[in-house]
Amino acid sequence: MSHEGLRIASKDEQARDDQASEPLPRIATTPEKVRVLMTEGKGLEIDWADGHKSAWGFAWLREACPCANCVDERAQQGRKTGQPKPKPAAVLPMYTPPPKPASAHAVGRYAIQFNWADGHSAGIYSWEFLRRVCQCRECTFVATDTTGTPN
Repeated sequence: MSHEGLRIASKDEQARDDQASEPLPRIATTPEKVRVLMTEGKGLEIDWADGHKSAWGFAWLREACPCANCVDERAQQGRKTGQPKPKPAAVLPMYTPPPKPASAHAVGRYAIQFNWADGHSAGIYSWEFLRRVCQCRECTFVATDTTGTPN
């Protein structure tokens, strides 16, 4: 809840926010193997140096773009990272092709950048960002509280 720019958070919310801002160990954010499955149209797979494996679909990655414009748009709409935009109600819905990158390339030793087929290419997906938003069953279970609602 907020009032005039102030955010009031419970102790549990504050503890989760503090934990989310703590840096991850280097071994957890160092990829051993990165696979961008463009031909198959599947998504991104990473095997991490600590033995963990992560995978994301292209649609999720496009909706989770970490560029400033996309982060701001999600915040204004109240959407979470990776959550799709609401579809407008229409009598005859228009077909939109699923998100797919036209290309992908490494950004130094710390990130990957996609040039999306829709022309967007501003997002730089750091290894730490990708590890924090891992979609595997183990990580999404940890990110869910005991009531079954996402944190």
